[in-house]
Amino acid sequence: MGPGALHEMMALLRFPSHPNVLVGLGKADDAAVYQINASQALVQTVDFFPPIVDDPYDYGYIAAANALSDIYAMGGTPMLALAIAAFPDNLPASITSQILQGGIDAVAAAGAVVAGGHTIVDPEPKYGLCVTGMIDPARVARKSDVHIGDIMVLSKPLGTGIITTAAKRNQVDPQAYAAAVASMKQLNASAAQVAMRHGVVCMTDITGFGLLGHASEMVRDSNVAMQIHASQLPLLPTVRALADAGVAIAVAVDGTDGSHYVVPAAVAGGRWKALLKPTPDSQRAVTFTITASCTSGGCAGATASLKDVVFGDVFFCAGQVRKSLQARPA
Repeated sequence: MGPGALHEMMALLRFPSHPNVLVGLGKADDAAVYQINASQALVQTVDFFPPIVDDPYDYGYIAAANALSDIYAMGGTPMLALAIAAFPDNLPASITSQILQGGIDAVAAAGAVVAGGHTIVDPEPKYGLCVTGMIDPARVARKSDVHIGDIMVLSKPLGTGIITTAAKRNQVDPQAYAAAVASMKQLNASAAQVAMRHGVVCMTDITGFGLLGHASEMVRDSNVAMQIHASQLPLLPTVRALADAGVAIAVAVDGTDGSHYVVPAAVAGGRWKALLKPTPDSQRAVTFTITASCTSGGCAGATASLKDVVFGDVFFCAGQVRKSLQARPA
């Protein structure tokens, strides 16, 4: 579901409160956090999806890395995972075992363990994880802790969704495809550790909603506007050309305050919009790139000072929080 449809559905539900739940459904975030004692809390998430690459082992590894990213984005450490899988009856064990093994290996690389799971029969394969980790309750990196003047940083180049979509149309360069697969298999452990060590207190991972969709969630609950530095965004090889060819889709809408916004189609009808201010060298391609899904993308963090963050191989500057916003009706 897109963030707009998800928000509409969640607004109809009523959940009981609990004093130990530090992060739940009150504001959009990447995982739930449940405090155990003064220094320890559980952080838990669940994520699964159909295949986005052809190789079954890579698919399992990427799906697991994507689920683990939610734990890292909260500032936590993964400990335990349970597999969730749906496979057709006629899918050979030689294929399903590779999917599961990919997930097992990704979790092992994270220093955690797959200790069980659940499977059902489904015509379309689906795989993912429920991951549980540990976190310091005083150092939870909430998505809604963005402040005016913060710098937004990214830990991975954008474009995995565009490249995998192009691959389905047989329009992708093999080297670019390999780069996208390698990016999706890369765990966000190091990026999250660097971010937390250097004072980043607000993080999310860029995944299914794309950069602009996840930025929309950050600014919505922080009541701020974020300017994205389009010309500085890191892109995977060939992404700009593919986006120029229209591989991804975005929509342009006008805000009630007269501002012009470009948002993912899934959030076009939502209550909030992230502000896009294109630079001369970044028009259609960057617009499509920041709205496209980024399966197992990088961590996005907000920091008060560029001096607090290690750049180069770890983070790229992506934007800045400019001003506060007044709530706008749906």
